[in-house]
Amino acid sequence: MLVAGRGYGGDSASSLISLIERKPAPELKLEDLDGKPLRLADLRGKVVLVNFWATWCPPCRREMPSLQRLYQSLPRERFEVLAVNVGEDDGTVFAFTGTLDPAPTFPLLLDRDSQVIRKWPVKGLPSSFVIDQQGRVALRAVGGRDFDSPAVAGQVRALIEEKR
Repeated sequence: MLVAGRGYGGDSASSLISLIERKPAPELKLEDLDGKPLRLADLRGKVVLVNFWATWCPPCRREMPSLQRLYQSLPRERFEVLAVNVGEDDGTVFAFTGTLDPAPTFPLLLDRDSQVIRKWPVKGLPSSFVIDQQGRVALRAVGGRDFDSPAVAGQVRALIEEKR
């Protein structure tokens, strides 16, 4: 059972937790809203923010515009966002994204049967993981975040600037 996490209160919402020991990210292979398959392994060499979310989760809904602003502010050749919707159908996800301003331009992946999320250490929604250029989990967060805050953007930029 997943619960909607807290967020947007205090310092915890303004940064991500840095992991002392970086371990390989679990497998992630899903289709996007257009039916195009996408694999996390194919993005090695980029910093990737993987965000698990659902339309029924208020913090998930609130953080989506800031996720888009972060995505727009960083170089495509070095950074990617994968927003993984958990357990909902295409129509529900499509309808929700149509209400967002700015609308997401990053891949929206569908974990329709919640099989992928079981491979990740997700404690609640939203949950986010930032994967370094070597495919290891470097940062994580449970609960909503302001992704374009100076603190979070700085943490992601530092990973992008690490030597490959």
